[in-house]
Amino acid sequence: MSALHQTQPTSAGEQARALWISTTAFTICFAVWTIFSIIGVRIKDELGLSEAEFGLLIGMPILTGSLVRIFLGIWTSRYGGRLVYTLTMVAAALATFLLAYATTYPQMLLAGLGVGLAGGSFAVGVAYVSPFFPPEKQGTALGIFGAGNVGAAVTKFLAPFVLVAFGWQAVAEIWAVVLLLTAIVFWFSTEDDPQFRARRETRQPRKSFLKEFEPLKNVQVWRFSLYYFFAFGGFVALALWLPRYLVGVYGFSIETAGMIAAAYSIPGSIFRAYGGALSDKIGARKIMYAMFAVSAVATAILSVPAGGAMPIVVTPVVFVAVTFVLGFVMSLGKAAVYKHIPAYYPSHVGAVGGVVGMMGGLGGFVLPIAFGYLKDVTGLWSSCFMLLFVIVAASMIWMNASIRQIKRRAGEGMPAGAIAQ
Repeated sequence: MSALHQTQPTSAGEQARALWISTTAFTICFAVWTIFSIIGVRIKDELGLSEAEFGLLIGMPILTGSLVRIFLGIWTSRYGGRLVYTLTMVAAALATFLLAYATTYPQMLLAGLGVGLAGGSFAVGVAYVSPFFPPEKQGTALGIFGAGNVGAAVTKFLAPFVLVAFGWQAVAEIWAVVLLLTAIVFWFSTEDDPQFRARRETRQPRKSFLKEFEPLKNVQVWRFSLYYFFAFGGFVALALWLPRYLVGVYGFSIETAGMIAAAYSIPGSIFRAYGGALSDKIGARKIMYAMFAVSAVATAILSVPAGGAMPIVVTPVVFVAVTFVLGFVMSLGKAAVYKHIPAYYPSHVGAVGGVVGMMGGLGGFVLPIAFGYLKDVTGLWSSCFMLLFVIVAASMIWMNASIRQIKRRAGEGMPAGAIAQ
């Protein structure tokens, strides 16, 4: 247990307020972060983009949201989550509003970089929320916070109707205004986290930036990052790619495709909270094994080319059902990974959480581009799931090899719930 939790107890009311306000803010941020999944389809038609160009467009916000996570996480530890969270939302809102006035592809890409700041809020929220809770409750708390991924579903449910009625520019403007209002509410309804208050009251000197990055030399951090690259990066990539996939493969309208993609995002987000609770209760290692096993089967099924003479016919019903299962287990895996960061690195949650989040976010950036490239090269829509299957297999092999090595060294196995050290 860290010194923080020994000396800075918080009331249930403080914990609940910090958790639920932060989760609501993250939900709005995530809705903004995935805005291109809907308006990008219309922009693609207007600008005549190729599949690869479309993949780059929808992935651009993911790139920014990924790369800034490590810095935002560290700044949260140094300056407090309340301030950093608020400024992040304000900056993202401004960029999203300006997106409505972009007219060329380069301008869209530039605006997308600014929109991506909304995705960086995840690292801020993790570092802000975790100090309010003792270690035995952090899995559940961070699982609930991470359920803000449901913001992707908010965009997919509402944005298509706003787009059809008023145009994609209106979507950007409305989402920007809502995010700005959220930032204002967050600033006036929250307080600094216990860890930051303790440092301020005791006038503790800030760590050097090099000291903040010290845990990154541990292989364990990068193993967590690979798991999150699939669990979160794969989730984000599919949330962005599904509307285009459903339109291209099954001929659905953008409204219908958006609704189905939203339905995929909901269990993949809400059940993250359940995954956090399970991590506290039965251990994250079991959850990780289950996620990889089910994901391997699901991605193998979805890899079957649509319409081919194969033993398995991936009809729209089969596709939706298997995709929903995949989203569910991904949600459990996302929570399982983050259960361990405040437990193993209580003094470096910002840096480690930022790096793991960055790698997961980079998955959300790289994978849509790879999906578009593979489609252009192979002509197979299902090639995206072939790629995901390879990532799942590699992750499972590495995790299993690491655990076996640790068991050989320890002789008596690992502590309950541990993934690998």
